[in-house]
Amino acid sequence: MNYRNDRYGNKISILGFGCMRFTKSGGRIDVDKAGKEIMEAYRQGINYYDTAYLYPGSEAALGEILERNGIRDKVNIATKLPQYMVNSRQAIDKYFDEELSRLRTDRIDYYLMHHVTDIVQWEKLKKFGITEWIKAKKESGQIRNIGFSYHGNTENFLKVLNDYDWDFCQIQYNYLDVTTQAGVEGLKAAAAKGIPVVIMEPLRGGKLVDLLPADAKELIKNSGLGYTPAELAFRWLWDQPEVTCVLSGMNSLDMVKENCKNASEAQAGDFTDEHFALIDKVTDCIKRTMKVGCTGCAYCMPCPQGVDIPAIFRCYNRMYSEKKGGGRFEYVQTVALQKEKTFATQCIGCGKCEKHCPQSIKIREELKKADKELRPLFTKIQIAAMRAFMLKK
Repeated sequence: MNYRNDRYGNKISILGFGCMRFTKSGGRIDVDKAGKEIMEAYRQGINYYDTAYLYPGSEAALGEILERNGIRDKVNIATKLPQYMVNSRQAIDKYFDEELSRLRTDRIDYYLMHHVTDIVQWEKLKKFGITEWIKAKKESGQIRNIGFSYHGNTENFLKVLNDYDWDFCQIQYNYLDVTTQAGVEGLKAAAAKGIPVVIMEPLRGGKLVDLLPADAKELIKNSGLGYTPAELAFRWLWDQPEVTCVLSGMNSLDMVKENCKNASEAQAGDFTDEHFALIDKVTDCIKRTMKVGCTGCAYCMPCPQGVDIPAIFRCYNRMYSEKKGGGRFEYVQTVALQKEKTFATQCIGCGKCEKHCPQSIKIREELKKADKELRPLFTKIQIAAMRAFMLKK
């Protein structure tokens, strides 16, 4: 297993165990099966285990497995405060104490503010005294490192990143999400501040493996590099020195062994022009399935009415390159949950955007189509409820 350093020089395995996808039987986590997988990962050198308050049964299962096998002090636990459920200082203590109990531990090695999408959520936590709370917990040793997991646009990521002295952060990042969410700009900004970055969704929820277009799978198979689609995606990430740890929701021994083998071989800077050319070709295959020829260049921005044009088109395209639900889910996270509304319905048809679009996209027309599909009635209702809940002051 290869390792990279956290902010304080501690070794973190470049492959982390994501505990959200433990196998379930009869609606409950199969702790015996998960235990075998975690212990195999431990023997292979994985020392970073990621869970969260809202992963059903995950914290309790992880705590039981680590205690049962006597390895709690030999690994790092990462879990998360459900910040969107916090409405008082007392609530912060309640959730944290419950997590310690579930995990059967007296400390959290890497603690995150969960699912931040906008600076407004962090501002709300500050009103409840979160910075003083963190200081006290770190001084007591109950929290060793503090961070945040992020699902929003790059602008808000940079605001959150620069607003506090974070020890680490966690972002969605893969070779399709270079300009999505925090993106490569966010990755490099964190690294420039000496802040380690943990990666989630390295395979884009299976999009870069099972859901790849047939021609993309053939390109990888016939490339002569000997990589599987999953290995190509992981190694692309590990090639970047700014990436500290890549999470994988492993739920089989074979998956653990294969990923650990690759993590023991991969080094930053391994990729050659041949590797990058393959990534470009695979990405082109995926983009050919998209609805609008938007490259995300953002020459159309800023919109005078605040419409987030590139993000809307990206989510619209994802509905067709992957699944409709996937595109809508990303839309909810990255567009709908910004404090300032950025919906397509705010467009007044001024046409300023179309004058600057290098792809000559009929933006005004396509925005209407995108909004119709991204926000059917049931999604509008969900968005309204989530905005009221997650962005409340």
